[in-house]
Order: sequence, then structure tokens, then C-alpha cells
Amino acid sequence: MNFDRLAPHYHWMEALSGGGLLQQARTIWLDELKDCRRILSAGEGHGRFAAACTARFPMAELTCMEASAAMIAVAQTHLGRSGDSVRWHHAELLHWQNEEKFDALVTCFFLDCFPPEELTAVIANLAIRAAPQAVWLVVDFALPAHGLARWRAQVVHTLMYFFFRRVVALPARRLSAPDHLLRAQGFQLIARRTYNWGLLRADVWQRK
Repeated sequence: MNFDRLAPHYHWMEALSGGGLLQQARTIWLDELKDCRRILSAGEGHGRFAAACTARFPMAELTCMEASAAMIAVAQTHLGRSGDSVRWHHAELLHWQNEEKFDALVTCFFLDCFPPEELTAVIANLAIRAAPQAVWLVVDFALPAHGLARWRAQVVHTLMYFFFRRVVALPARRLSAPDHLLRAQGFQLIARRTYNWGLLRADVWQRK
């Protein structure tokens, strides 16, 4: 999985495909992090969450882990001087050597990249980095339960996964819901907001 080829184009691709909805989903629960001193954004991408987070909480310690060097370069350019305090790690999560504990985990359009067998390991790997009572913001695509909204989402998912598998060698073939894996790691769903007929979902989970 390599997003380097898409990095220079990701901003306009996002604007064309989702308008402002993706960023709205990324930031809708940002205030849930107000008491968090150390925040980890895994799979940060082109830096739009980081920009919002540093603007809202300039005193927080934000760590961003990203596997694409080109995405990190785009994000740093986008952030400019406001990103000087952000700690960037160029690494794949399952090979990232870091034993820090974080008050908050953030995964925006990251968990949907993994097939079921890898997703279990990814969530477990992130969960061990979570402090007691840590908050986890999960922002991703979703599959509505039934009806026209589900059919529409299935069509969108099919096209989306076909494109990303061809262009960036995405390992996932379909969306795998992470809810049961988060619960298995001791997290409970606190709040949920859906967008675009249920195609997008923004969750707040917390370890109890």
C-alpha cells in the first residue's frame, strides 16, 4: 500500500468527491479531545486533521504516523509554521517502534484500508498505545443497514476499492466494520454522527 502517487492530488480529489463532508466528519468531535494532552493520529494522510487539531489545541502534543513520505511532505507544506510542533513518524503502524501512551487516538479514513485479518492486528496495535480512559475518534466510510442507502453505499464502495486497489495497491477488497474489535479492546461507543445517507460515519469511542 503506497499513497505516494496520490499525495499531490489528494486535496482536489477529496474536494471533488466529498466537498467539505470528509473534513466535517474529521472535526465534528474535535472538542472531545479538549482534555487530552497527548494525541496520536494514525494514518494522518495530507494533514487536514492535524491542521484542525493544532489550531484548536495548540498546547497539545500531536503525533502523526503516516506510511507515505509524500503525504507527510504535502501535510507539512499545508500546515506551514503551525505544524512546527507536530511530531511526524514515517512508518507503517505494525512496524512502528514506539511505546508511548496517548490520551487520544485518531483514525480518519485509515481503518477501512485493511482486510479483516489485518484490521484485527491494527486495532490491537493501536489499543496498546492507549492510556486508561483514552478517547478514540474513528472517522470512516460505513455501510448502512438496509434500503436504498445501503445499495448506494455498496456501489460507492465497489468503485472506491477498485480504484484504490489499482492505484495504491490497497490490501482491502471491501469495508470491514471495526466496532466489535474496538469493543474487544475495552472501548465503548460514546457518540456517532453519520453523513451522506450513512456513507460516512464519525464515532467517539472511549476505554472504560
